[in-house]
Amino acid sequence: MITGEIKNKIDKIWTDMWAGGITNPITVIEQLTYIMFIHSLDEKELENENFEALTGEKITKIFPETEEGQSMRWSKFKNKDARDIFEIVSQKVFPFIKNLNGENASAFSKYMETAMFMIPTPQILQKIITGLEDLYTTDITGLDIQGDLYEYMLDRLSTAGHNGQFRTPKHIREMMVNLMQPTPNDYICDPACGTAGFLVSSAEYIRKHYESVMTSEQWEHFTTTMFSGFDTDYTMLRISAMNTMLHSINNPDIDYNDSVSKQNEIQSKYTLILTNPPFAGTVDSESINDNLKAVTNTKKTELLFLALFLRMLKKGGRCACIVPDGVLFGSSKSHKSIRKELVENNQLMAVISMPSGVFKPYAGVSTAVLVFTKTDAGGTENVWFYDMKADGFSLDDKRTVIAENDIPDMLERFHNMEKEKNRERTEQSFFVPKEEIAQNDYDLSINKYKKVEYVPVEYPPTQQILSELQELEKQIATGLIELEGML
Repeated sequence: MITGEIKNKIDKIWTDMWAGGITNPITVIEQLTYIMFIHSLDEKELENENFEALTGEKITKIFPETEEGQSMRWSKFKNKDARDIFEIVSQKVFPFIKNLNGENASAFSKYMETAMFMIPTPQILQKIITGLEDLYTTDITGLDIQGDLYEYMLDRLSTAGHNGQFRTPKHIREMMVNLMQPTPNDYICDPACGTAGFLVSSAEYIRKHYESVMTSEQWEHFTTTMFSGFDTDYTMLRISAMNTMLHSINNPDIDYNDSVSKQNEIQSKYTLILTNPPFAGTVDSESINDNLKAVTNTKKTELLFLALFLRMLKKGGRCACIVPDGVLFGSSKSHKSIRKELVENNQLMAVISMPSGVFKPYAGVSTAVLVFTKTDAGGTENVWFYDMKADGFSLDDKRTVIAENDIPDMLERFHNMEKEKNRERTEQSFFVPKEEIAQNDYDLSINKYKKVEYVPVEYPPTQQILSELQELEKQIATGLIELEGML
């Protein structure tokens, strides 16, 4: 999330662009994203050069190794005269990034085809570059700047949340990826991908744990067929295409698709779904795919997406998704039917309750992570509940780093379930049998099953309390007499 010093620097860039005549906020977001992408390409090229120098292994460069090709790199043009920078970026670099994949039909080439360079003057471009240089001197370790920027701009417009457009903080995405532990053989999808954060976090996990042992076939799968993402916002799709390309995913299936509509007929395709689908709003009942209605007859997106995940997963496929708390205990027929589907016809493994401040400063909604496996034949015996009280950040709008963090403990316990069997319901995590959940209308809220220990408080005898009050009254009276004598 963008707060404090970083927020002030982003605001400064926004103000410079606004003053320069770029007043449409979506245009601001897109143009900033392009410039940041140009910067990121140069950083990636530096990594390539360092890798080549260390290993002696020749790798394909991003920029042509000619004088003109090298002149398009951020580090080469950033300190030039404003007019020279403008000519290089508008006439050379921007056309270059639009055609990075050449003739190859890819998500990147598809969504960059309609991109336009709309920064009006050399002076405005120079101010943006200077502002970003200043931003990059700040400690932005662990941040997803492009995605955070988009969300922050939406928040300024007061448009965020109308369609559930709240991005998942990076540490929560990484928590969910570590829960599921993707492998080089997985087919991973986010049906509401936004800026492709879950896909990128999954790619980073796979590279970290498997890079040295992956076969050439697995690398081919990694760069092409492993990752899929869908969204209904072309700005998001463009950012997703840039984001995945920067993480060596050259040809993912990033596509425009209203996932819960009739246009989406994908079934039994993916082995892993990681997502934070839209919470807010409803959809037109006529456009909803009939096979989703058969599972939960509703117009609520948070319920339809759960039915969608079950349809899109292969048998044995796994899912970790964020849901608003209302999904866990809602009393409507559609709420109960989707919970029953998860518990009775598939394997619901875990319900991880998260603190309500996770999405601040953009929203204070209470959420949970559901973890389940598609079986179409049941398999739920006990459901593991975890009460996460802290995620390493304060739960106010500032979201500053704090010491309290339940995520490492939660991950350790999730991956060692044998040790959880004898946990009491007064503890932070525990199992609940399927039969008990069924008896409670498939209620999945942790408070339904958690037991609270009431420690009796012992008070002094009434006579002693009265004596203490009388003594206190005497002290007050004496004090008042002394004060009056001083006047």
